[in-house]
Amino acid sequence: MTTEAADLIRTEHALGAHNYKPLDVVLSRGEGVHVWDTEGNRYLDCLSAYSAVNQGHCHPKIREALIEQSAKLTLTSRAFHNDQLAPFYEEIAALTGSHKVLPMNSGAEAVESAVKAVRKWGYEVKGVPEGKAEIIVCSNNFHGRTLGIVGFSTDPVARTGFGPFAPGFRVVPHGDIAAFRDAVGPNTVGFLVEPIQGEAGVLMAPEGYFREVREICTEMNITLILDEIQTGLGRTGRLLAEEHEGIEADVTLVGKALSGGFYPVSAVLSNSEVLGVLKPGEHGSTFGGNPLGVAVARAALKVLVEEGMIENSEKMGARFMEGLKGIRSNVVKEVRGRGLMLAVELFPEAGGARPYCEALKERGVLAKDTHDHTIRIAPPLVITPEQVDWALEQFDAVLTGS
Repeated sequence: MTTEAADLIRTEHALGAHNYKPLDVVLSRGEGVHVWDTEGNRYLDCLSAYSAVNQGHCHPKIREALIEQSAKLTLTSRAFHNDQLAPFYEEIAALTGSHKVLPMNSGAEAVESAVKAVRKWGYEVKGVPEGKAEIIVCSNNFHGRTLGIVGFSTDPVARTGFGPFAPGFRVVPHGDIAAFRDAVGPNTVGFLVEPIQGEAGVLMAPEGYFREVREICTEMNITLILDEIQTGLGRTGRLLAEEHEGIEADVTLVGKALSGGFYPVSAVLSNSEVLGVLKPGEHGSTFGGNPLGVAVARAALKVLVEEGMIENSEKMGARFMEGLKGIRSNVVKEVRGRGLMLAVELFPEAGGARPYCEALKERGVLAKDTHDHTIRIAPPLVITPEQVDWALEQFDAVLTGS
């Protein structure tokens, strides 16, 4: 590592809060699936900023939209209309089949917005007694880092030291349909769940689970809220992960790749019944729905569809999965995932996933450890067969110690 890179890391450590533990690499440029560090070394990005750059780093058409809009109008607040918001609504509604859209900025804001709207729906439409609304969530969930969200996390690292927390949440095991059914009560207004639990290590529910969940939610008048902030917008080989089981959520949360990594944009997608309960003054965001953000989001959605990134995710994900499963290594416990949302879980005796991520970095691949023993793999959706095969060679070498 050069003196410049070491100095940057040292300054970051000295002046920044220590709420992250990044790999020791200082990145300065990105294009497509690749990023470069300050020393000029090239890496294949297998994290995609936690699926925020599905379209690849610095996609030229999204960048063009950003530059063009930034010279016209960037922010009005929602006190006034702007000429980008209505077309954004039309385009994302047509793409996803939504009837109402609530634009926000971060994924966590979208989650908090959904919780508020669904609670209010519970009181005003379903008739739950005031202050009694319950939302069911899953163990090992990750929906963000706000105080409200960590209050229903089961991760002690996320929770410890941040209480007291708001009531109104009931936790059930992810993928356990009997536990979900048993948790439903007269005051249940929603079920907030990730189609695939990304932060937990790309954990997947059994086949058919979400179809049964959908049936129960319909039968019991419960709002099904799917957090597709990581799984959505092509990551799993479909526009939305819900499509794999042929269901539709009542509320869908999208973010991250909604702007292709250029700008924080998120959205709550729903219907008039749920989002219709919000009246002027009850919820909002100065930056939510700003013309710069939604112009970027429009371009990000357009290239995702027009350039076949969703279909490529399915094909390259299958290729990557097959290659990972073909690696003969004594340290690999399981390979799992869907599309280009993959994970390699190691046996505890392997000594943790971090050293393997560091070894991959030395071979030009950037991946990230999660929950001690799992390597997350999520390259941009523009990855080619040749790039997948090259990455597999590096994983093979690191996991077999060759």
